[in-house]
This record gives sequence, C-alpha cells and structure tokens, in this order.
Amino acid sequence: MTTVSIYEDNDELRSLLQLLIGGAEGFSVVGAYGNGQQVEEQVRRDHPDVVLMDIDMPGRDGIECVRLLKEANVDIRVLMHTVFDDDDRLFNCLSNGANGYLLKKDTSVRLLSALSEVAEGGGPMSPGIARRVLKTFMQAPPSKRETYGITDRERQILQLLTQGYTYRMIGLRCTISVETVRRHLKNIYQKLHVQCGTEAVAKALRERII
Repeated sequence: MTTVSIYEDNDELRSLLQLLIGGAEGFSVVGAYGNGQQVEEQVRRDHPDVVLMDIDMPGRDGIECVRLLKEANVDIRVLMHTVFDDDDRLFNCLSNGANGYLLKKDTSVRLLSALSEVAEGGGPMSPGIARRVLKTFMQAPPSKRETYGITDRERQILQLLTQGYTYRMIGLRCTISVETVRRHLKNIYQKLHVQCGTEAVAKALRERII
C-alpha cells in the first residue's frame, strides 16, 4: 500500500485528488492540505510514502516546502504536481530535491503511475519536462567526460528515463521485465552516487554520460 499526502490549495482539485488516489487499488491518502504552512509537522505525523506537492500555494510555496522536507529527511519522496513548466520553477524544484515533476494536464493514470514510481525510487517527469531538462543540459558547456562504469544497457535505460518513460515502458522497449529495469536503475544510482531517478538524469545530462 502506497500512502500519499496531498498539498493542493484548490479545494475542488484537492477533493478530486483525494477521491482519485484514495479510491485506486494499492493507494491510501493519509493527509490532504490546502497549504504548506505546517508541512514538516504534518509529514512527520502522517508518515506518507509520497508527498504530492503543488507549487503555487499561499504563504509557503511548494518549492520551499520541498527544501524544508528534504532538509529534515533526505529520504522523503516528493512528486511535484503543477501547471507550471517554466525553467525557473522546474530547476528550483529539482535542485531542492524533488523526486519527480508532473504537470496537472497529464492523465490520472499517469499520475497514479508516477506516484508508484516515486515510492519505488524512480524519478518520473512529464515528457515535455524531460525534454526541457535535456535541452537545458545540452546547452551547458562541455566538461571532461566520466563514464562511472555505466554499461551500454544502463545508458539506454537512462536515456529512456530522461525521455519520460515509465518503468513498464522501459521494460517493453528493452524487452526486459520491470524487475530487471529496477535492478539496472539501482546499479545506476550506486555508480553515479545518487539517490533517485531525477538526480541520476540530472547528473547523466550534466556530465554528458548520455
């Protein structure tokens, strides 16, 4: 069972998210809040596997909430859920430790899939967001290339992760099981000295591993 805390200031959308996530098999909503003013205390109390975090909230925005949560517990899993796709907000979220970045226009099926991926250590991003990350790092000045012992298969999986593929989609593309995908990603994280898919993608692009 994946437990989720929701932070969304739109009352109607927050209620819909509660119904969607709470009614889906394998999920349970342990908290739903309209702002992040007490996010640290609430998350300590609720113990969610994943925090679903809006960005534009009154008083304390989602970017600050991510920073505070990660400072308190680096292992907390946070999936951003927002209408914003601009570079400033995107990279502020990622640099503060967000584990994934999903746009609200994505389907409910994709949202549930992304919550599961984040809970399992993945770093899902909407395809458009993944392309934006790729474009930004491709514009970065070249640096000395370090391969970290990444194999061709691991590089292929990293590339697909960058393009917004889910674990299942990667498995189908590479003709391997989802469990094998997870094993490859675990090896990749260890080699790159990162803790999640988002960090792996960022480092792989920044250092031109892919």
